[in-house]
Amino acid sequence: MRPLIVLPVFIIEQWILSNKNVRYPDRIIAIMLIFMWQCHYRRQGRDATTTTGVLNAELHCHNTFSNHQNGSARVPFDCGVEMAAQLEAALARGIDVLFVTNHNTLDGYRQILEYQANHAKFQKITIYPAEEVTIDTGGHVLAYGIYRTIRPGMTLDETLDEIKRQGAVSCAAHPFAVSNGIREKALYCDMIESFNSNNVDRFSNIVASKFAHDNSMSEVAGSDSHVLSTLGKCVNTIEAENNLDSVLDAMLHRRIKMVCREYASHDELYEHAYYIVQSSRELLLRHALENHPRFYWVLKWALDSYLGDYKSMLWRSVAAFSLYLTKRVSEKVNMKGHSPHVFSNRQWMKLIKMSLLP
Repeated sequence: MRPLIVLPVFIIEQWILSNKNVRYPDRIIAIMLIFMWQCHYRRQGRDATTTTGVLNAELHCHNTFSNHQNGSARVPFDCGVEMAAQLEAALARGIDVLFVTNHNTLDGYRQILEYQANHAKFQKITIYPAEEVTIDTGGHVLAYGIYRTIRPGMTLDETLDEIKRQGAVSCAAHPFAVSNGIREKALYCDMIESFNSNNVDRFSNIVASKFAHDNSMSEVAGSDSHVLSTLGKCVNTIEAENNLDSVLDAMLHRRIKMVCREYASHDELYEHAYYIVQSSRELLLRHALENHPRFYWVLKWALDSYLGDYKSMLWRSVAAFSLYLTKRVSEKVNMKGHSPHVFSNRQWMKLIKMSLLP
């Protein structure tokens, strides 16, 4: 289309410049009109073809649709963030692209789109489908751009095959985390989450970053937000048009960059823990009564004491000590060469013993 327009204009322009019968003032006016038309045409061409921009993306966050999806009958609650508050926070923090990565479900994606459609102020945010999938070993894989829920409990190979089958992009979530990373098998994913806000032991992120660099993997940062204040702790910029195909293509071709990486505070981690325990209280007591009746009253006292004032000196000390033990285990495995099989097998007694021993 463009050559068909430009060629006649070029011929007319040359005719005006070379024809001596055209009066000088008319020639000047004609040249000015042609120049203005060319500038306008070039500007229109740029506007029509250059739609790629830099998008601020939140790639790892959860809301209430994550509840009852983690495979635990005793502690099924995961996140208390309502989707309305989640969108408010995303808008306030300048998020252009939001992937809500609820555990083992795509339920909630249609609902948040419907809510967004009824609230004009949220139209600036583009929400894309995603899921955080739990594989058979307990490790987590993020799936971006899926259109159907990927069932949990499959092997890593089966999970990645299903992600590819849906034309989606895979990412190893917090791969060297103490309890739910896939460790070196992150190499089989399209991307690696080399920084996760909840890895406050820090060793997990250090090793993940080194692994990414050593294997030339595409890196992203994940807020892993389970409480409202942590949304946007990590932001990635994506150089793409704001449509799913372009965003996924940018992920696969490394047009993505980590621009904000912040750790969750201890208070934010404690807030998340409080929500889980508070929501699961009745289920925990029922389990204790049915399976460990001798410890029922002890557990009831502990739960009620904790929920009565989880910020008390006692429970803050317990929480701080738990984080300290987690850091010790992570350091021993990730930095000092202890066997990581204790993670993959989820041998909790060995983990506790390892954390307590010098």
